[in-house]
Amino acid sequence: MALDPATTAFLAEMAKAGGPPLHEMAPQEARAMSEGFTPLYGDGPEMTRVENRTVPTPDGHQLPIRLLVPTDNARGVIAYLHGGGWVVGSLDGYDTLGRQLAERTGCVVALVDYRLAPEHVFPSAADDAWTAVQWLAANRATYAAADAPLIVGGDSAGGNLAAVVAQRAARENGPELALQFLAYPVIDCDFDTPSYLDPANELMLTRDAMVWFWDLYVPEAKDRTRWEVAPINAKSFDGVAPAAVLIAEHDVLHDEGRKYAQALRSAGVPLREKVFTGQMHGFFQFVNILPGAKDGMDYVVEAVEDVLAGADIAR
Repeated sequence: MALDPATTAFLAEMAKAGGPPLHEMAPQEARAMSEGFTPLYGDGPEMTRVENRTVPTPDGHQLPIRLLVPTDNARGVIAYLHGGGWVVGSLDGYDTLGRQLAERTGCVVALVDYRLAPEHVFPSAADDAWTAVQWLAANRATYAAADAPLIVGGDSAGGNLAAVVAQRAARENGPELALQFLAYPVIDCDFDTPSYLDPANELMLTRDAMVWFWDLYVPEAKDRTRWEVAPINAKSFDGVAPAAVLIAEHDVLHDEGRKYAQALRSAGVPLREKVFTGQMHGFFQFVNILPGAKDGMDYVVEAVEDVLAGADIAR
């Protein structure tokens, strides 16, 4: 299916603004470009309360987390890990998305401001994500019931981190995760899949941009096959949390996302997967801008609702 009209128009407006391609920018320039989208998202729903706090990491870093609490009777806790190639992205840039997710699910949403590359290379982001989820598991009674379901999710590089957290939880006997939702996740370091090589997928995210992201986050080539950064390379998926996987039709990461969903399914992990036709990489984050973002949010909310209701996640 062709790229949807709203996305085509959005890309045309971006092209008018000019500027170098992402992979020719310095990281600070890329971050400034990313933050430029934030005002377009508008304000998210009001929360009962919002807490900005820090969580100490094992190496002494103070990890910022923003807790979006929609109600005093929260139904669960969601750790959300933002996208941006492990290089860009912020709490403010995902605040509207997080508030929508919190309001629609009735769950506390914790936005995690993990450390970014190249200032902090692998495994800093992965370790920060793990620290955040462990802290949320230990402190969930402050925000919801002590046994409230704990969920992890993210988009793109955040989907990568969510997948890694889900695997680590299975390997290290907890915390127990009720669900992982992965929006067009980075799963492998293979730049020669058919979706990478298809010129029609060279849109907001390109092959060159992904090479740039990987070079900044995992500069040591020997580390790129480790499951902690390329979760497709796990030797086992036993005990991994149920998953909902969102795939963009027009995306260099399309093939690896589908491959990961199949690997989970083959291992017996309860799973639902959907290819969002006419959508490009990034559609989920563009709340109030692209109609596809609402479709993606509907899909995630439905998966969360099924988990909260004790229904089978598999579709």
